[in-house]
Amino acid sequence: MTNLGYGPGALIDLPNLSVVTMGLDRWDVHQCLPVEEARLLAAVRRVLGPQVERLRVPPFMREEGASPMSAEGKIGVPVRPFPRWLRCVKCGLLAEYDSGLFDIKPYPYRPEMTHFVHSNCEKGRNADAVPARFLLACRNGHLDDFPWHWFVHGGPSDCRGTLRFFERGASLQTENLWVKCDACDSARSLVHAFGREAQQNLPACRGRHPHLDVFDDSCDEPPRAVLLGATNSWFPVTLSVLAIPLVKSQLGQLVLDGWEYFADVESVDELKVVVKTLVKSGSLPGIERFDPDDVWRYVQERKEGRNEQTIISEGDIKGPEWEVLTAATPPTDWPQFMSRPEVAPSSYRDRISGVLLLERLREVNALIGYTRVEAPEESTDPEDRPPMAALSRGRPDWVPACEVHGEGIFIRFDEQAVRSWETRKAVKRRSDRLEAGHRGWRNARGLNPDEGYPGIRYVMLHTFAHLLIREMALECGYNAASIRERIYASSDSDSPMAGILIYTAAADSDGTLGGLVELGKSENLGRLIDQALDRASVCSSDPLCSEHNPSVDRSLHVASCHACTFVAETSCERGNRYLDRALLVDTFECRDAAFFGRQYEDRG
Repeated sequence: MTNLGYGPGALIDLPNLSVVTMGLDRWDVHQCLPVEEARLLAAVRRVLGPQVERLRVPPFMREEGASPMSAEGKIGVPVRPFPRWLRCVKCGLLAEYDSGLFDIKPYPYRPEMTHFVHSNCEKGRNADAVPARFLLACRNGHLDDFPWHWFVHGGPSDCRGTLRFFERGASLQTENLWVKCDACDSARSLVHAFGREAQQNLPACRGRHPHLDVFDDSCDEPPRAVLLGATNSWFPVTLSVLAIPLVKSQLGQLVLDGWEYFADVESVDELKVVVKTLVKSGSLPGIERFDPDDVWRYVQERKEGRNEQTIISEGDIKGPEWEVLTAATPPTDWPQFMSRPEVAPSSYRDRISGVLLLERLREVNALIGYTRVEAPEESTDPEDRPPMAALSRGRPDWVPACEVHGEGIFIRFDEQAVRSWETRKAVKRRSDRLEAGHRGWRNARGLNPDEGYPGIRYVMLHTFAHLLIREMALECGYNAASIRERIYASSDSDSPMAGILIYTAAADSDGTLGGLVELGKSENLGRLIDQALDRASVCSSDPLCSEHNPSVDRSLHVASCHACTFVAETSCERGNRYLDRALLVDTFECRDAAFFGRQYEDRG
């Protein structure tokens, strides 16, 4: 598992069966290597509690081709078949996998071929049995088998006849999918499990967490029928940071990053062995450049509490990153953070004050929970998010994390130009319109409408990042889903921020092909910005796109759509929300709010 796409509670649709990832209580913590990232750990503790001791990488086999019977071959994430109901592909028999009607056919050396069979099928011996494609889920994070007996009999029934799943008609629309009881001949179409009438045809939620083997005492959320493999069955809630220098000394940073390896070292001779092991395994890049005696001295100082203090707060996430990215002399030779200043494109120097090419960077992500049915909202307040389901039965003392290496381009906007733009009456009108949509959107979901609006500065920067991502994906060599954004926006007079970071997060190739940094050079970046703004001026969905009013339909975007501004969900930190291209370029509907417009004066 090189990413956090299938954490506890997630359904994994394998070729022949479906499984659910079990809770952290069932994971072998000894196979989960620690990840050191102090700021991220502090952020996780603020949400889950101070008992969280570690960030750990999910277990993975370190040897390719290991025998499945060996200890190495048994390393992995624990899973269990789910849903429990299977369907025979020939006779349509619908039953639970442990009912005795189905048998499992394991393939230890070809695990992807493991599957269930209906041994005594009347239409063919050993017919394949596949997972039933329907489940129940609710906003509280519960997941349950579809109540087939309850559904087909219209409620509680003493009938325990076997069930059959069959199709009527050529298409596979829900009205053509039926389930029937062999004993009483009751039958019902799956179309009644969806839409407005679903609540009358489905039982109350039982509060089930199959990955934890527990049922909550009660649940007042109505369950919804979902399809196996649907994206709304599991939304991860994650926190992420860029690994940046926390202390002034490079050796001090390495000791801080690798403290897990040095914490128990008792002598310089023992430390030499540890350092040699780290060099051979490549576990702590850069440590080979320092004398073991110097490393030992720093380890001793840290144990005695005499180390230099961190120069930034460990609890803040984006603030410290901004300080490093905008420093007069940013780091150029740190193993996990290598940068090179670049002049801003000449035609945009009145709007962009600087560019920093990040030739190497590391992003660390931590999974802290998940939601179902509705995606988690971007908020630091847990009360503003849909109920977040737990990763373990009790309060976890560790959470899964992953790290990806990549490259990126940081673009800093001119603070004075942004402040002047924010004062325009046209910009304020656009902000009022989007904020009205924001309030309506949150009211509809029972959230505080006065919270969570990021401000018009964020919307402008966010939209610019999207336009640039779409343009760069055509030239940089990475697919669009591998390019991500990080927006730094704050109108605070004491510590203002106005910048974007576009970077890669491609674990397969370490994200360091060099294509993105090459596009950040002055002559290339200016051309890309020209192209991005030119494409954004006219959308193929205009005039509908440019005239969209979020205050009418309670949405979170203005002049934006899939044709002009939206990017892959994995690329956007806000789920394609808070976007408005009229803040960057002139559109059919608005010609006086563009940050890069031909005329910068306020026309009222």
